[in-house]
Amino acid sequence: MTKEKKTVRFDAGQKGLLHGIRVIDLSRVVAGNMLSLQLGDFGADVVKVEPPQGDALREWRDNGHSLHWKTYGRNKRSIALNLRQPKALEALKKLLETADVFIENFRPGTLEEMGLSPETLLALNPRLIIVRISGFGQTGPYARLPGFGTLVEAMSGFASRTGFPDREPVLPPLALADMISGLTGANAVMMALFARERGDAAGQVIDLSLLEPIFASLGPEASIYKVTGKVKQRSGSGSNTVSPRNVYLCGDGKYVALSGSTQVIAMRIFDIVGRPDMKDDPRFSTNVERVRHRELVDAALAPWFAARTRDEALAGMRAAGATVGPVYDIADISIDRHFAEREIVVDVEDVDLGSIPQHNIFPRLSQTPGAFRHPAPEVGQQTAAILAEIGLTPADLEGDA
Repeated sequence: MTKEKKTVRFDAGQKGLLHGIRVIDLSRVVAGNMLSLQLGDFGADVVKVEPPQGDALREWRDNGHSLHWKTYGRNKRSIALNLRQPKALEALKKLLETADVFIENFRPGTLEEMGLSPETLLALNPRLIIVRISGFGQTGPYARLPGFGTLVEAMSGFASRTGFPDREPVLPPLALADMISGLTGANAVMMALFARERGDAAGQVIDLSLLEPIFASLGPEASIYKVTGKVKQRSGSGSNTVSPRNVYLCGDGKYVALSGSTQVIAMRIFDIVGRPDMKDDPRFSTNVERVRHRELVDAALAPWFAARTRDEALAGMRAAGATVGPVYDIADISIDRHFAEREIVVDVEDVDLGSIPQHNIFPRLSQTPGAFRHPAPEVGQQTAAILAEIGLTPADLEGDA
């Protein structure tokens, strides 16, 4: 039975496992916001330090609404500071004296130019964990190059593996490098907090590039190139590692994704599609040979899917123990009962729209789950309250030259 859909209400009184951890987030756009979102979802006090015009993420709008900010700004508080002004910079330093984690994504060297080098900050607060997000890392020939995710997705080797062999490389249609880096950064912060708690370290610096996490997603690509001397080519939705593996068009115009990544399942698929003869054919009897002849494998499977609707194909394959799934878009996801029953997407209260769907808090912890505590703030919404916590008022920032 499908759960009744309800609207999640923000409850500032809830405390998470990171309650008492203060995060000062000076980053902009996606990677840093994804990182601090993970920490904020589990109870950290995330203080978002924004310029007076706000984080650039606020300007990514759909139908006039800043839905990116509403999602990645939740569970955060906002203070607006013009860091070009000396008094605002001093206020930031006072905040950092009270912090456990500091996140920034300036071009390498900028923080030092502001008088906020890691050495300076660790002298102010020896327990501070400093996360430095950049495109290519704090060192190396490319360190000072602009480091947007698009460039990294291209230079990491990711785009060269995406798309079809007779077409141009394909960049991901979303901020994939930033997302991966943000999640990696949250993991790194938790490791650093654990090391601090155990006494193995006090504060430390996390050098987090966008490049390295997405490069790591390529797995053994470097080893394969070294051993074989060959550069793996784009293979569309197929694979040059396992076969059968592809998306197949069904008779109703919808697609399914199929993966025969083990020998048993591959043989089972040949039976399902009425081609048991392929099991003994040397061109298809092992994975290595199936990969070599994957076009023939796909040609043998395609008619079976074309003769069935997506639901019929899914039912037939699943009944026989094959690994198959539908290719969904967001409209499909919005009505899928698994997404609904596990509350992967939840309706969250919203001051402008009544409620909006957002991804739920993950991962799921049985004893110390995350919570929706604060909606995404307006620019500088908590400036006065945050300044009061360090013994200042907005008036103390006035009069800068």
